[in-house]
Amino acid sequence: MRGPEREWIERFLAHLKFERRMSDHTLAAYRHDLSRLAAFCARRDVRRWSALNNFQVRAFAAGEHTAGIAPRSIQRRLSAARSFYEYLMREGQTKNNPALEVRAPKPKKRLPATLDTDQMGRLLDFRVDDSVSARDKAMMELFYSSGLRLSELVGLDIAAVDLADRTVRVLGKGHKTRIVPIGRHAIDALEKWLAQRTAWAPNKPGVAARPEGPLFVGKTGRPLSVRAVQLRVSTWARRQGLSMHVHPHMFRHSFATHLLESSGDLRGVQELLGHAAISTTQVYTHLDFQHLASVYDEAHPRARRRPRPA
Repeated sequence: MRGPEREWIERFLAHLKFERRMSDHTLAAYRHDLSRLAAFCARRDVRRWSALNNFQVRAFAAGEHTAGIAPRSIQRRLSAARSFYEYLMREGQTKNNPALEVRAPKPKKRLPATLDTDQMGRLLDFRVDDSVSARDKAMMELFYSSGLRLSELVGLDIAAVDLADRTVRVLGKGHKTRIVPIGRHAIDALEKWLAQRTAWAPNKPGVAARPEGPLFVGKTGRPLSVRAVQLRVSTWARRQGLSMHVHPHMFRHSFATHLLESSGDLRGVQELLGHAAISTTQVYTHLDFQHLASVYDEAHPRARRRPRPA
């Protein structure tokens, strides 16, 4: 693709920059993706944009896939092609958009990262000797005990926790409320934290003895931010000698996986996690199967590899 035809890419990029106010980063991505398409056209001797057809765009996507380009990147290139052809149609350079019905290969679903029971036990096995460690242990025990999302945990008020009933009322996605049980280790950790929390967030004069306000606060008495919780979890993982990067959502994934391994109750796990669709929860069945498959490989006499003869 040369000369005036190649110039249409520059005109399109100018349109994106001055009319649609796109960032330099986005423009660079469009330039790269359309240059890949132009190079494909040159190899196929397609000399005008109007001559490119749907079959050839499919071949372009297939070639990118064969070259090892990730499905998400191929989807981005096809999206750039569709936008480019919309512009060409508006400018009267072509009558149709050959990229409209072309889809990139589906990306492989990445299974969520989890900690096994030994790793989780190691992470949570630290002594509480001040207010910070009391708060952090209560946070992490509650994460693992009840499978909360990070946003749900930082949004908790003290009133949402019923220590006598051993439950927590959670406001989840779509403003849907669910009641989730709290395990005994989390109850013990929460009781210790609430006993020390008043040093950072004392009650107002005249307010009843039961503390009020956000459940987890910093030394200033303000609610902990999402970023602060992430940093505290990462800090404790390093202190406890875990080699992998640990983030708050791993508690939720581990909660679901361990519960499913022991109970097999997919519907029950769905309710506890607050998933609207069972298909969202089913990802944990893949994790459970991986666990069972590894046990099978290690234990079944027909699965174990025989040592090679000397």
